[in-house]
Amino acid sequence: MSEELPIEIDVQSVKALRQANEDFLLLDVRQPEEYATAKIEGSTLIPMGEILDRIEELEPHRDSRIVVHCHHGGRSMQVTQALRGRGFGQTQNMAGGIDAWSLEVDAEVPRY
Repeated sequence: MSEELPIEIDVQSVKALRQANEDFLLLDVRQPEEYATAKIEGSTLIPMGEILDRIEELEPHRDSRIVVHCHHGGRSMQVTQALRGRGFGQTQNMAGGIDAWSLEVDAEVPRY
């Protein structure tokens, strides 16, 4: 098992991971209507309320990096902590959420 990652990662670091073609799961825990409004290409949507019911979908990623995001970072931090508590030790919260992504990385992603 590799060393545990910091619990938070900033949007610039996530952008760098993507540019380096790092293999990680970008997990969006917002609601489907939020995802329809604004999403980061390549992200996987599992709304926060469905995470525990759908945890088997995350099993293939148990030992790899999972970056969780929501709108501003509150829900995703709760999910990050829940997943870490269930043995997904490489899970990180994307600080600032998709709002920070839109402001700092990709202005094409609508703000709401």
